[in-house]
Amino acid sequence: MPLQDTLKRHFFALHFVYLGMRKLVLFILGLTGLTTTAYTQMTGLQIKTSNGIVEGVLEKTGVRSFKGVPFAEPPVGDLRWKEPQPAKDWTGVRKCDHFAAMGVQPPIYSDMKFRSSGISEDCLYLNLWVPATTDSLVKGKAAGLPVLVYFFGGGFIAGDGSEGRYDGEGMATKGVIAITITYRLGVFGFLAHPELSKESPHHASGNYGLLDQTAALRWVKKNIRAFGGDPDRITIAGESAGSVSVSAQMVSPLSKGLINGAIGESGSLLGALPPVTLKGAEQSGVAFAKSCGVSSLAELRAMPADKILEAAKKFSNYRFPMTIDGYFLPKAPLAIFRAGEQAHVPLLAGWNSEEGGYRSIIGNGQATRENYEKGVRKLYGQAADTILRLYAAETDGDVEQAATDLASDKFIAFSTWRWTNEQAKTGGKPVYRYRFERARPEMRPAHGAVHSAEIEYALGNLPLNTVYSWTSDDYAISALMLEYFANFVKKGDPNGPGLPVWPAAGSEGPAQVMHINVQTKAGVENHRERYLYWENR
Repeated sequence: MPLQDTLKRHFFALHFVYLGMRKLVLFILGLTGLTTTAYTQMTGLQIKTSNGIVEGVLEKTGVRSFKGVPFAEPPVGDLRWKEPQPAKDWTGVRKCDHFAAMGVQPPIYSDMKFRSSGISEDCLYLNLWVPATTDSLVKGKAAGLPVLVYFFGGGFIAGDGSEGRYDGEGMATKGVIAITITYRLGVFGFLAHPELSKESPHHASGNYGLLDQTAALRWVKKNIRAFGGDPDRITIAGESAGSVSVSAQMVSPLSKGLINGAIGESGSLLGALPPVTLKGAEQSGVAFAKSCGVSSLAELRAMPADKILEAAKKFSNYRFPMTIDGYFLPKAPLAIFRAGEQAHVPLLAGWNSEEGGYRSIIGNGQATRENYEKGVRKLYGQAADTILRLYAAETDGDVEQAATDLASDKFIAFSTWRWTNEQAKTGGKPVYRYRFERARPEMRPAHGAVHSAEIEYALGNLPLNTVYSWTSDDYAISALMLEYFANFVKKGDPNGPGLPVWPAAGSEGPAQVMHINVQTKAGVENHRERYLYWENR
């Protein structure tokens, strides 16, 4: 019998034992006169937060989950396009057994599978997965568990913390409190406007989605001890826009003292989705309001959310950039890194081997050297000769790989490399760099792992993605990657017993990179001259 089938049989057998024991406990509690409330308190399912009591649920693994916990006031009405305000207190017990609504967004990415309760501007909630109850927590003492706060991806225009690929149960089984959050997106999260800047006590506007993330981190810092967590062991992580968010939180003075480690998967604001000047963003905001047919901020706030979203599509295809607002971002992020003013925390970051497709370089024609050269010259003009040397294709058979490498670096890989490089120079803490190379089953053979392919592996969530026929090799890679990530959250170092050694990248000379695949191993960084070229271009 295959190992996978044997494991499944054992899992279901244990699950039935667990259900039987739970019924027995409830029966005994009934005989002794104890209530269900007493049971939830004894098992750590009721937690007193700074705003009130929340009640979670017990998952099959023994992990306790608390979904839909508010960390800020709903940003609706007059709070639309304002800095997030502290959540209001409540009385009684708040049931946190389902995901809250996700932020207002268009349905544009087919790979996003949500478990949220709808779409709404009322979206500032977080979800926690807490390891099985410990004796110290039941007795009211903090267990001091490490904490991971994960920011979802989606280009800052889509996504949600309820997506199955971000589920925190797998990480919680490794002894880590895992948290996902929801933040405002698109026009609701990043619109800048002169009137918004004027009414702000900080004379800033835009960046509301990033401010939401900071507000969530403040809530976690304040409340995580009640869940058994250590407020001084908080690691932030994210993929794509979530990874860009991690780099943004690292350079923001508002996050000072809130984070103790950082994980980035494909992307940083040092090249991918970079911020613009506040003045330029304000001018764009004025043009957007005009496109909506309104002349004041009050009128704009009075518009229904769906009309705002429809107008955003016509105006800029939903995209509104973050701003160097003098508040969340006091100056250009690269200048902050080079001055060593960013968060001095350990960083684990990397990218995938096929972040971009070769057709974005050569178009729809055949993958020939001639078409490759035409595509590069069209894109890069006078710099084409240098690009063709750095991404050389000696034969037609080399074209697809060379064009894939170029497209990947152009899209997001370079910005991630630059982030790790700058942090290694001035961050004062170890930097661990990876390259994820495992193509998904139904996408093999391929040039590697496409953008976002690593998420389910890293967080132990392959079973929650039923699109692909995962193999034993995939599960082995996922187990390894989950262990690396959990170790990093626990101690700022991915290494541990029985794992291939992952050396720190280093700040000078050829850096080390962990190549994650069936045969995971560290190696000297390839093609460093490519990244140095982009850095100096």
